[in-house]
Amino acid sequence: MKEFDTFISKLDSVEHQDRVRELLTWIEESFPQLEKQFKWNQPMFADHGTFIIGFSTSKNHLAVAPEHVTMNHFAEEIAEADYEATKQLFRIKWNQPVNYDLLRNIIQFNIEDKADYTKFWRS
Repeated sequence: MKEFDTFISKLDSVEHQDRVRELLTWIEESFPQLEKQFKWNQPMFADHGTFIIGFSTSKNHLAVAPEHVTMNHFAEEIAEADYEATKQLFRIKWNQPVNYDLLRNIIQFNIEDKADYTKFWRS
């Protein structure tokens, strides 16, 4: 997890730091085959060099970016979790619970859907 320590240490509050550390550690433990990367000031995970999921933070939320194809595929589940969404990402407010089942399904979908993909991003 040291790849993300500087990013985490710069977050506003200890609560936000702990929450992000917990989430990133959960991904690392649940999907140990994923490569940890830090690009564009964001922690992200890749599989065979292709993007799987990335995260950013703001004062009010943690943003989860799984790409537009995955956002479309999981739009209903994201709405049911009461997360705000755009075409490319959804936002988990700091006071909302993290739906780890949804995250697991999103990550697994991207791993399987991009198994033969050779570029970093989807076109």
